Amino acid sequence: MNILLLCDDLWHPGEVVTRGLRPLQKLGYALDVVTAPKDILTPEMLREYDVIINARGAAHSPANSGAPWFEPGVTEVMPEDFRAYVEEGGGFIALHAGNTFSGRNVPAMAELVGNEFIGHPPRCAIRARTVGNHPVARGVGEFDIRDEHYRINLTAPDAEVFLETTSDTEAGTQVAGYTRRIGKGRLCVLTPGHNCSVLESEPFTRLLANAIEWCAGNLA
Repeated sequence: MNILLLCDDLWHPGEVVTRGLRPLQKLGYALDVVTAPKDILTPEMLREYDVIINARGAAHSPANSGAPWFEPGVTEVMPEDFRAYVEEGGGFIALHAGNTFSGRNVPAMAELVGNEFIGHPPRCAIRARTVGNHPVARGVGEFDIRDEHYRINLTAPDAEVFLETTSDTEAGTQVAGYTRRIGKGRLCVLTPGHNCSVLESEPFTRLLANAIEWCAGNLA
């Protein structure tokens, strides 16, 4: 399976993501890592991958956080190209920072992933629990993490929720994982994952592995 990992922005260093996903690679998932998608990706390149994991926000890079990732006439792969990739049968996972889009920065990406980012309290204790019988939640159950508790406004009416998170903060209980079917393709959202300790944890590794398999069409 060919998997593309997009990561590295001001608040989410690529090293954290790549180190945190080492347990996933030990399970046999090979990740092609791109940290400068603005200047590397092409629509043709996207189609080389079965699944794309986006773990970065709207900024160009950590060193140039004031410049946007997407610029018409400059950035070859725009949000519309990611949508076309999914509609044609590709798999797309929005991981943690991949859910920091909104109508204020990149509305087309917010529309694709199906949520608007509101914010988060400081890192805190979070209880995560799976809901329903979705294949992505298979073998996971409840688990505890210390993470940024993302607050999102779920906008996708077709979202199938499989994960909720709860903390003793203003975030309360939030939708933390769901899937969508878009055209011939599949999209999965996971909002936890700011820290290596979360990404490396066995329950989260299992969630992400299940998400990859589901987005690739290997789980019903």
